[in-house]
Amino acid sequence: MTATQARTLPIGAAFDRMPFTRRHVLIALALFVAFVIESWEQLALVYVSGDLGAQLGIGEAGIGVVLSAVAFGMIPGVLVWGPVADRIGRRPTAFWSLLAYGVLALASAFATGAEALVALRVASGLALAGVYTITFPFFLELLPTRHRGRAAVYLSIGWPIGMLAAIGASVLLGDLGWHVVVIASAVAGLWAFAVRAWVPESPYWLAARGRQEEARAVLRELGSPDADATFTVASERVGRPLDLFKGGLGRITLAMLALNFVFNWGYWGLQTWLPTLLQERGLTLSASLGFAALSALMMIPGYVSASWLTGRYGRKKVFLVYVVAAALGGLWFATASSTTGLYLGNFVLSFFSLGAWGVWNTWNGEFYPTALRGTGYSWATAAQLVATTVAPSAVGALLAGATGFTATMLIINAFMVATALLALPLPETEGRELE
Repeated sequence: MTATQARTLPIGAAFDRMPFTRRHVLIALALFVAFVIESWEQLALVYVSGDLGAQLGIGEAGIGVVLSAVAFGMIPGVLVWGPVADRIGRRPTAFWSLLAYGVLALASAFATGAEALVALRVASGLALAGVYTITFPFFLELLPTRHRGRAAVYLSIGWPIGMLAAIGASVLLGDLGWHVVVIASAVAGLWAFAVRAWVPESPYWLAARGRQEEARAVLRELGSPDADATFTVASERVGRPLDLFKGGLGRITLAMLALNFVFNWGYWGLQTWLPTLLQERGLTLSASLGFAALSALMMIPGYVSASWLTGRYGRKKVFLVYVVAAALGGLWFATASSTTGLYLGNFVLSFFSLGAWGVWNTWNGEFYPTALRGTGYSWATAAQLVATTVAPSAVGALLAGATGFTATMLIINAFMVATALLALPLPETEGRELE
């Protein structure tokens, strides 16, 4: 053995001197589009819900159930796929999950009744949960340490791009019916083959499974100057869900789960009913869609600014500042007395809330060691999805009860305030090696 080969390093140290290369750009593109597809799927039917309700003969409550069905299927899905990703690997999880989603989404396009559509959307959510859960941990495990935060926040821009794609599809394809929009979603499942071709398996996972030569080969592909060392890992035993609640990890897990729930409730409660809320304030449906599109555009500079700032000031400070600013924007939006005030308040809300989401998607994936990272992120995602399932129905009930625009928005905004409070005890992870 050479002197270089005889070295023993923690697997995270192999990423400390790694440059950001063209290979990383290709990986980022593959996973970015996968995240766009995840966003698209959860939002596509929101903007054609009128046609959906008319064709299936269901009211607002029924539409709310259809819109929540994917999230409902994803809740048990993420709890299954997270441990699966820790056992079989990140790459096969992403591939099979996205491919199965495409098949089930195609089947749902031909549903003839609300019950069948809900069942198939639950099943497609169960399938999509795999790639939804593993996208960010997978990306984090392929990035150089000093670029991890900034690059991962950029990956989050896939969310507003998916929103814009969903809005664009509703404008371009909406006249053809909701079925066509769903078929377009199904075709996106073929992107699974691009993920399999362009994204290598995580060296963290390979080293944790004792596959040292494969880990070294991937590290060479990624340009690590330490690729020929022997790597150690925090634990070679695949983590179990109960391990999330042991010792110091337990306090992190409880705060993390609560934060994921309230943060996603505040965001999703608004986004699902935004067109309806805006129509209550006198905007037409087309004007509401334009409003939502402009809001999505405002999310992009929010992500970019958060990406730049997290590398300079850390995850925690940037997240807290952005969440508080988003809450202030939500207050402005809720109490606006003019259309201009509505636009400005929502733009502030969109800019800062989605910038905060970009930081959180990264921060949330850095709390756990490799043996538990997929499982931990799956529980985090499950908490988000419980909120995604509950929020549309809860906001719909508020609207049905004639609570009104301002009161509904203030209730939604309270969840943003709770998000900031729950982030306070969480540890800073900027610049730390992953275990």
